[in-house]
Amino acid sequence: MLPVNRSMSDIIALYIHIPFCLRKCKYCSFISYRSRESDFPSYIKALKKELSLRACVCNIGSVYFGGGTPSLLSPEQLSEILSSVKKHYLVANNAEITIEANPGTVNAAYLAAIKKVGINRLSLGIQSFNDTELTMLGRIHNAAEARDAVADARSAGFDNLNVDLIYGLPGQTIEEWRDSLEEAIQLSPEHISQYALTLEPEEPLFKEIKAGKLPDISLDVTASQYQMAENILQNHGYIHYEISNWSKPGKECRHNLVYWQGAEYLGLGVAAHSYIERRRTGNTDDIDRYTASLSQNVLPLLIVDEKINFDLEIAESIILSLRLCRGINIKDFEKQFGIDIMKNYTKRIEELREYELIEFDEGYMRLTSKGRLLGNEVFWRFLPDRV
Repeated sequence: MLPVNRSMSDIIALYIHIPFCLRKCKYCSFISYRSRESDFPSYIKALKKELSLRACVCNIGSVYFGGGTPSLLSPEQLSEILSSVKKHYLVANNAEITIEANPGTVNAAYLAAIKKVGINRLSLGIQSFNDTELTMLGRIHNAAEARDAVADARSAGFDNLNVDLIYGLPGQTIEEWRDSLEEAIQLSPEHISQYALTLEPEEPLFKEIKAGKLPDISLDVTASQYQMAENILQNHGYIHYEISNWSKPGKECRHNLVYWQGAEYLGLGVAAHSYIERRRTGNTDDIDRYTASLSQNVLPLLIVDEKINFDLEIAESIILSLRLCRGINIKDFEKQFGIDIMKNYTKRIEELREYELIEFDEGYMRLTSKGRLLGNEVFWRFLPDRV
């Protein structure tokens, strides 16, 4: 629970998890529930109760509706949640308020309505402009509906639009990935997020690959796809500011920057995580237990509750900062932690430089292009048991 004595100057990010989907995608590992539309009212009531129980004197700099598929909620339901946020917190006038939406669940009228209630940033989960790939992924939309969603967003007045794409699919060629990427660029979104497909053993797509119904994912092709995207996006004026994220100047996702800069955030809803005053917590991932607790005016069970010690805080700061393409400001790091990163990690840094995974420029330590491809090979070296 947030301390009630926090300074009014404190700024935190607010994440709200909406765990409902029309259908579970074949690659998805996020907590979501299908065919539970009847639970929307009780879940919203629980969210509002959690908002009130966690109320504190602090400023909200960004609000992010993630999922699941938040765009399954009606404009009135989203307005109800935002009104409760503003009732219990101080929301900045220029707050970035994002909603994730799936093509096939939105139209121009819906998007105009949610913009009117205060949502000013839209993140469309397009993933691909190839119908065969969309079917393989288990998406509910096709490429034409994805194009329509972008057009509808523009007609509704959204001028801060993100498009999510996935590459590294089973059997996907470099040319097929280029086609999807270039079609996304032609739509001129302010922000593009692209993620390499990662699968867990319990996911249907993983099982299809293991059963031989789909080809294995080629790591070499995936690496080539990433490098090609870096070049194409740069040539079209997009700034590469985080390993998986590009934006037009000034359109970086302010909410996600909070995570990467190690700042504080509050997560509400089933399975939502928070990081406040060096304490990481995570709500239960059982929606029935979540709503039952809050119906009794009791905060939900925490399945994560971890106090971040100094060594782990340093490690996480290094890892998160290296995800940003500008890297770590060495002097600022020393001021914050009282540690000379060059002296404390001499052996590790020399090894990473030898492998051409990190580089130094104008007082910053950052990943090289090769390092961004092999980020985990860098990150684990800074964990506390490696110091």
